[in-house]
Amino acid sequence: MSIATPSRQESSNAVLDGPMLEVKDLVVRYGRGRKAAAAPAAVDGVSFSIRPGETVGLVGESGSGKSTIGKAILGLQKTAGGTISYQGKEITHAGTAERRSLGGELRAVFQDPNSSLNPRNTVGASLAEPLRLRGVSAGDARAKAEAMLERVGLPREAVDRYPSQFSGGQRQRIAVARALICEPKLVVCDEAVSALDLSTQAQVLNLLADLRDERGLSYLFIAHDISVVQFLAQRVVVLYRGQVMESGPAAAVTENPKHPFTQALVAASPVPRPAEQAERRTLRESMGVRTASSVSATPGGCPFRQRCPLATELCAAERPALRTVGESDVACHYA
Repeated sequence: MSIATPSRQESSNAVLDGPMLEVKDLVVRYGRGRKAAAAPAAVDGVSFSIRPGETVGLVGESGSGKSTIGKAILGLQKTAGGTISYQGKEITHAGTAERRSLGGELRAVFQDPNSSLNPRNTVGASLAEPLRLRGVSAGDARAKAEAMLERVGLPREAVDRYPSQFSGGQRQRIAVARALICEPKLVVCDEAVSALDLSTQAQVLNLLADLRDERGLSYLFIAHDISVVQFLAQRVVVLYRGQVMESGPAAAVTENPKHPFTQALVAASPVPRPAEQAERRTLRESMGVRTASSVSATPGGCPFRQRCPLATELCAAERPALRTVGESDVACHYA
């Protein structure tokens, strides 16, 4: 199934003057006490913002810190530095009560829908749970659950079925319905389509785009496939080992990448046409970018330098700052 191109315009429903979400100089370290202080940062000085009605794509290889950032925004991971602000209010260290009050506005869709669906509960019970916690009556919650299921392309009768009675793609639609049933303003999608086959992936991406446009939703869309991010996002942030390598408008970052790592990601992105795939493979091999498994992490300088064909002694001595190159901000001395 082909993917219909969504509107790249911000929703007319967006009325906020400032960003919906703003992340500044975020640092996350795993471990406790001295062990955490001595460990390399899983997220190291990451900054970005999301405007109302906008989708920002967060892309990178496994271990780049993408999901860690999503968890920090959702309050599931403690931070070691920096700030996270939602609608102008800092929530970096928000307590349980404040996080509970944000629960209806800040939601998530994860890679595994079973993480948000209790197999012992009917689909209707799972969808109604966040509404019931906010004082919605049982009858109204069921009606909203039926309407939401219908909106994501499932029959209303699905409300009385169990998750095991659905396919993986249908369960992910149910997870989307559960995330949106409280009418949130921001949704963190963490690898939300990566476990689906291509045709189902296209359907869910189209659904997410339609829901964003009609509801004025903001998305933080986390993925490892830059072509998937390119479809849904207006802006893209590329991560490598916890640091931003490149960020900017989606078209600029994905069609005319400036950083060697972004270029390698684009060249590695799969396409359905064998001839084009062969061309990409040849291009990727000619770039001289080493594989992640062939190098080990070393502190200081540019984290990508051991894989980069452009690396010099400057790259080992000095971490490159983000600077504007064309339409993008790029952390590379030689971009």
